[in-house]
Formats: sequence, C-alpha cells, structure tokens
Amino acid sequence: MIQNYLKIAFRNILRHRGYFAINVFGLAIGLAICLMISLFVIDELSYDKYNVNADRIYRVNTDIKINGSGIDSRSTPAPMAGVLMKDYPQVEQATRLANGGNMLVLKGTQTLVEPNCFYADPNIFSVFSLNMISGDKKTALNQPNTIVISASMARKYFNTTDAVGKTLKVDNTTICKVTGVIKDTPAQSHLHFNAIRSMSTMADSRSDFWLNNNFITYVLVSPGISGPILNSYLKTVAKKYAEPQLMNSFHSSFADLEKKGDTFKYTSIPLTQIHLHSEITGEGEPSGDIRYVYMFILIGIIIITIACVNFTNLSTARSAGRSKEVGIRKVLGSNRGNLITQFLTESVMTSLIALGIALIITLLCMPYFNQLSGKEMSIGFISNLGLLASLLLITVLIGILAGIYPAFFLSAFEPIQVLKGRLSTGFKGSWLRNSLVVFQFTAAIVLIVCTLIIYNQLNYIRNKDLGYKRDQVLVIKNAYALGSHAKTFKEEVLQIPGVIAATRADVLPTSSENEWNNNAFAKDAAMSAAKSTVLGEWHVDADYIGALGMKIASGRNFSAQMPTDSNVIIINETAARLLGFKNPLQQQLFNSDDNNHSLGHPIIGVVKDFNAGSLRYQTAPIVFKLSKYGDRFAFRIQSNNIQSVIKQIETKYHAMDINMAGQPFLFSFMDEDFNNIYQSEQRTAKLFISFAFFTILIACLGLFGLITYAAEQRTKEIGIRKVLGASVANVTAMLSLDFIKLVLISTLVASPIAWFAMHQWLQGFAYRINISAWTFVLAAIAALVIALSTVSFQALKAALANPVKSLRSE
Repeated sequence: MIQNYLKIAFRNILRHRGYFAINVFGLAIGLAICLMISLFVIDELSYDKYNVNADRIYRVNTDIKINGSGIDSRSTPAPMAGVLMKDYPQVEQATRLANGGNMLVLKGTQTLVEPNCFYADPNIFSVFSLNMISGDKKTALNQPNTIVISASMARKYFNTTDAVGKTLKVDNTTICKVTGVIKDTPAQSHLHFNAIRSMSTMADSRSDFWLNNNFITYVLVSPGISGPILNSYLKTVAKKYAEPQLMNSFHSSFADLEKKGDTFKYTSIPLTQIHLHSEITGEGEPSGDIRYVYMFILIGIIIITIACVNFTNLSTARSAGRSKEVGIRKVLGSNRGNLITQFLTESVMTSLIALGIALIITLLCMPYFNQLSGKEMSIGFISNLGLLASLLLITVLIGILAGIYPAFFLSAFEPIQVLKGRLSTGFKGSWLRNSLVVFQFTAAIVLIVCTLIIYNQLNYIRNKDLGYKRDQVLVIKNAYALGSHAKTFKEEVLQIPGVIAATRADVLPTSSENEWNNNAFAKDAAMSAAKSTVLGEWHVDADYIGALGMKIASGRNFSAQMPTDSNVIIINETAARLLGFKNPLQQQLFNSDDNNHSLGHPIIGVVKDFNAGSLRYQTAPIVFKLSKYGDRFAFRIQSNNIQSVIKQIETKYHAMDINMAGQPFLFSFMDEDFNNIYQSEQRTAKLFISFAFFTILIACLGLFGLITYAAEQRTKEIGIRKVLGASVANVTAMLSLDFIKLVLISTLVASPIAWFAMHQWLQGFAYRINISAWTFVLAAIAALVIALSTVSFQALKAALANPVKSLRSE
C-alpha cells in the first residue's frame, strides 16, 4: 500500500512539475532560513553555559543614583568578594576580575598586542570552567607576576601548549612567569580570556574602601540560593560596610538618599543572562539583545508559515484539477482515509525533498549569514545526529500541517457531483485562500516597514550633529609606551603637512562607557550627599576641545600657558543643568583627594553638549580636568593622501626612542570607532533586509502559482472576452485586480503592527527619528509593485494567448 502511495505521489509530481517546483523551492527557502535562524538563536541562548555551575554563578552590579546622575556598572568595590565569602557560607566562592585591557607582550624583537587580558583572584578556576591544559589551577595565580595564558597564546609565543615555567615580558617592563595554560574560551562567552594575571600584583586589590568601584565580582552560590536571596545578602553588605563610609565622606545615610529618590545598592544578575539581558552601559564585550532573539524567532515562524501557506494555497487552488481523480478513485472503492493518506504522502514527500534542497542552500549561504551575524556557526550534522533527527521530524510535521487542509478538502468531494461536472472551478470563492494571501503580504510589508525604519534610524545616527567632528580624526592608542617622549611626539606630528590639530587624553567621545571614570562631585566643601552628584571625569590636554571641534558655550578653554589651570575644570551643559548653576563660571566643584580631603575646582568654562558613546543614552554630565597624560592621541588630518600622512606618523612613533622600534602602532579612525558602537544595529538591519527579501520571494512564488492557476481556470472566459472585443489591458487588469485588492488589505493590516513594533524598538534610543507616514506609503507601493510584477507576467501571457485554441473544444 505504501509503495502504491509513493508511486502515485511521484507520478503526480512529474505531471505537475511547475506547481511542484514552486512548492518545493518556496518550502526549501523557508526551511533554510528557519535553520539559519535556529542556529543563531541556539548560539545566542547558549552563552556562558559551558560553565559546569553556570546556573549558580552570578555577577554583582553596582547601582548608584545621586541627585539625578549615577553609576550603573559591573564594577564593584575591592572588598566585596572577600566579605561575601566571610559573612555568608551560602556563597561558596567569590572571585574578582580587573580589566587589564590590551597587554603588550614581547616576542623576539617585536612587541605584540594581546586583547582580553585580566587580573584575577586565584580562585577564579573554582568559579569558571576554564580547563587547564598544563599547570595547577589551585596555585597558578597565588604569587605576584604570575600569568595563565590561553592555548592560542601559548602556541603563538612558544609554539607549544607546554609553556609552564616559561616567562613573558609584558607592558615593556614586567617579567611574568607562565604558571598555567587554559583551553581557549568558547565563542559563546561574555568574557574571553587570552591572559589572566595574578590579582596580588595590583596594590588596589587590597583596599578596604567601599566607595571606589574598580573590580568585577562573580559569586558561586550553594544550590537553592536564588537571585533574590543573594540580593538580600548584598543589601545587608551595603548597609554594614558601605553606608558607614558613605556617612563619613558624604554625611548621608541610605535612608537620607531614599527620601530624595536616590539609590545606593548592589544587585546580582545570573551569569547566563548577562549576554542577552544586561542593561548596564559598560559591558566589556558587545552584548546581544533578547528582543532581537524574539524578533528573529518570530520572523522564522512567519517565513516557514508563509511557505506552508503557499503549499496550502496551491493545493486547494488545484482542487478542481484533481476533482475527477478523486471522484473516479471513490467510485472504484477508495475511502476517504485512503485519499487523505495519499495526499499527505505527497505533502510529506514534497517537504522531505525541500529539506534536502534547504540543507544545500544553508551550506552555501552559511558563510554569508555568519558575516552578517558576526558569528562562526556551522551545521555539523555528522557530529550532531540529534539535530538531524529534529530537522527530519520538524520537516515531516510541516509536510503534515501544510497538507492536512488540502487532504481533507480534496477527499471530501462527492463523486456524483464531480463526475457530473457540477463542482465549481472558480477561483474567487475561497475566503481561506484569500486570507492566506493577505497573511503572506502582511508579513512581507511589516518586514519592509521595519527595514526602512531601522535603516532611517541608523542613517540618522550617522548624520546627526554630535557636537564634535569625527571625520578624518586619526586615533593612536598605546600613548603610554612613548613615556617622556609623548609631548615631543605630538609636537613633531603637528609639523607633518596635513596634520592640523592634535590632542592627548584618556577618553574620547567614541570610547566605550566602561573606559570612563566616574566620580562624585559636590557643590560644597562639606561634600554632603544633598549637594553631590556623580559626573564623568575626563582627563584631557589644553588642545582637546579645539582639536575635536567642540564649542565653548561660555567662559574659556584650558590654557597651557596658565599654571593655575592645573586645578580648574570645564563642565558640559548637561552637568551645568544637573547641578542647577545659573552662572557656572562663578562656582566651583569639590571632590576628595587621595587623603579623603575636600579639594575645590573653579569652573572656568562650559562646553556645548556633545554625544559621547551611544545615542541609546542621554548626554552624560561630564567634568573635564587638565592633564598631561592619557593613553591615546587624536590627530585631525586634512590631506588628499591620508595613507602617506599615517605612514609619516608611524615613522615618527617608532623613531622616538630605540625601545619604540618594536612597539605596535595601533590606530583607528574616529568615525570607524563611532560606527563600531552600532555594530549590533547594523547587523540587525542587514539581517532584516535579507529576511524581508526572502519573505517577499516566497510570497511572490505563491502569488505566481496562484495567478498561473487562476489564468488556467479562466482560459475559456478569457477567450470569450477577447472574441467579444476585450483588449489585452482589460484582461490583464481583470486577472490582476483581485490580487491588488488583497495587497491593499495587507497594507491596512500590516501598518499598525509595524508601527507598534518599531515604536517599541526606537524607545531604546534616547535620540531617534519620528516614524513617518511616508514609510508606510513607500512600503505599500513597494508591495504593490512587487505583486504587480509577479502577477502581470502570467496575466499578460494569458491575455496574449490565441482565443481560438481555448474555444476550439466548444
């Protein structure tokens, strides 16, 4: 019996090759897109789950808000980890990390840059599952100037992973002994460790001061201890240890802060939620967004549903063509169950063939998809039989779901009515078929609108006046390597033709938020919390504001010729408003020096607001302090041969000192750094464009199949109309009008859905576009043009056919 079903199914496929090709190709594209989206979603949801105890690891965050400004950071005080382990047996382990940034490592005569370097407590290996290839994880980081490196780094410097006992010269000064080699951190991690240096190397790690936040704290709790319970521990810790120091420095208690609506607290976030759910502004690596994951899941469901809709539509549209087959088979003894089995067999066979094609499409498109998503995914069916089995099961289910309605619909035909020719062969009568077409184009229009709005928002970000000039600004990092030659280097570079301005600073407007230094400033020498707030503290030289094209709103800029400027400050307009100063130039701000003594800083100028960091956030309140130091230079270039200027700057960099010859020359352009802030949004926009294209393609395949069948069903009608004088345009319009109506209905349904979705997305930006009605009009026009292009081809073909052939049998 099964063999008979398969034979008949194969014959029907051959007999209707055109419809089969449309069905199988549309379904294959849908399956391929869904497979790639599934791989993306699985990858996003698997972050940090490589850790054996991932479900029991939490990170401690700091949340401080004082008088309208504050800190929302992953950084915590130095004593946090030790206190948690001492006071709470339920905290099995607590370990600290300190971001070491890029580390300079000597290899032969050349100095190389290693990113993702950290300082860590010795018990880091008791919290994270960092598999040790060689070395003893219990003692690897016990001593100062010891280092654990990744397998890739070991091979890079020693050509082997057996590197324990060898030494590395780091940061041009320090000799570190390699005490361990760990496997490379999996890609699905919010932290990647190239090198881990012993925490005891840092003097600050032994501080007991609770009002400085320089360390990242992770805790491993006992089974059964949830996030809310850990948060209660953190609340007690803050009350016991941080509040007394707050009282001493700012003369305010937590109760005083709460009365004003301010906060001073520590919270926890599960390790496995950091990548997708963290909302702090200073994550060390680019994070994901759970909203995008949900969005892509929804898109995958929509695309595969559209592919199934095509199958259902074409199968029911061809019902009249198979009605006689059904009638004859029923007369010959087939029951309804046999017919349903036959039609479902054809549906599942089509689905399985589509799966094979989908796998080929996925393999071919995976490099492109990885490039768009910024990942390194692969299918890996041979090593993952579970995934292959799941795919086969899902494909069979899709075949059954897509074919179940046509199977029941076709098998219900009455043989007497069919064989007497009384079965309607009209196309307009199916409300279900029309509803499915509306669903297809609704989804397509929603994606078109979303794509247009995302593109417009990113274009707005690229072209917005940020309050500083980022074009043709060369940023050179690792300025500290120049040592005492930094000032000379800056002066000599300014002599190069084409270099028109230069500055040295620790923070640039395109620096990530975790590179900023935040500090508490008060309007009075008593440093009371009532008159204090948290401001960004940037150390810059006297040329900073001019070199970056910022504007002074009032007062004056720093002057290198005025020695007294070493103690003055400049604030931005946001800080002036936040502090409530009517005339900031007659005021001063106070903060604590290293001995916890109040130190006053007269305000000499107010700089116009500029957007630093991401436009997702409001302009931050910033204080500028004059400094001769900073880890980066910014050179404004005005030249037609930028590469030549860069080469001259590099030559001077390496010529400053004999030790600079092997130093890496690290540079970027400020506009590139700015664009990197929005990598996630840019990738989302590209993925949206790709998904919108394939959604429209699948919808058009279904529309092409329907118009083809509609034209076949109305062949004699078209012939009669042409004999009676109808023009080609009349016939084309007649066949196209029904589908145009459906697209217009789709536009009305899609518009509010797309508006709501994009309104929610735009709320994530402090600076955003307004959603224009023209966006929806343009999307509707695009959908109409696409639909007309699809329909008109087949409609014209039917209209141009010779009516004699269609009426000959009459």
